[in-house]
Amino acid sequence: MAASILAGSSLAVNVLDAQSLLSAFGVLGIAVVLFAETGLLVGFFLPGDSLLFTAGLLCTSTSTGRLTLSLPLTLLAAALGALTGAECGYLIGRKVGGALLARHRPEKLQRGALRAEELLDRYGHAKAIVLARFVPVVRTVLNPMAGALGVSARTFTLWQVVGGLLWTQGLVLAGYALGSSVPDVDRYLLPLIAVIVVISLIPLGLEFKRARAARHTGKDGVHG
Repeated sequence: MAASILAGSSLAVNVLDAQSLLSAFGVLGIAVVLFAETGLLVGFFLPGDSLLFTAGLLCTSTSTGRLTLSLPLTLLAAALGALTGAECGYLIGRKVGGALLARHRPEKLQRGALRAEELLDRYGHAKAIVLARFVPVVRTVLNPMAGALGVSARTFTLWQVVGGLLWTQGLVLAGYALGSSVPDVDRYLLPLIAVIVVISLIPLGLEFKRARAARHTGKDGVHG
């Protein structure tokens, strides 16, 4: 009876809901989710941005909820998950190459691959690796892409560490700062997470709009 209840509760975890993940797995969930999102192509749908921000909120003493996280452990788990995940993705790309992306057909993932390649071409390796951390889906795909395209291991590791720390520590500390200054902030958790999700999608939307404009310009040029 107890086993079935436990199994049912574990199945009730919503992997797309940051608060559900944190309630079920705590700081360990942060490391696992960020590793999967940044290191494994199957993790492209996971809520990295909202997870980090929500974790920061739940580290504050002003939270009235039952779940309270340790700020040092949260920062450490976030860094470990994101940095080891990126290295794993890079090594997979080095070993398997473009064939890995060719076998993954979800349209969202393919668009992410195109954006990742454009970032590498447009900004160069260092800046692209850092910027990709802040763009959903692209941060999943760029790591194996960098490996497949032959970015040197030294360059990749240096800049993925810089980008990974800016992304993880920045979002956790932003959530912590807001939670520390607003009493009972967890009452507003759902709208805050919605805002973070929308903000995190803005770079992807701008890139999509720019790419669509470039395609239209190309067509006009051909017809002209």
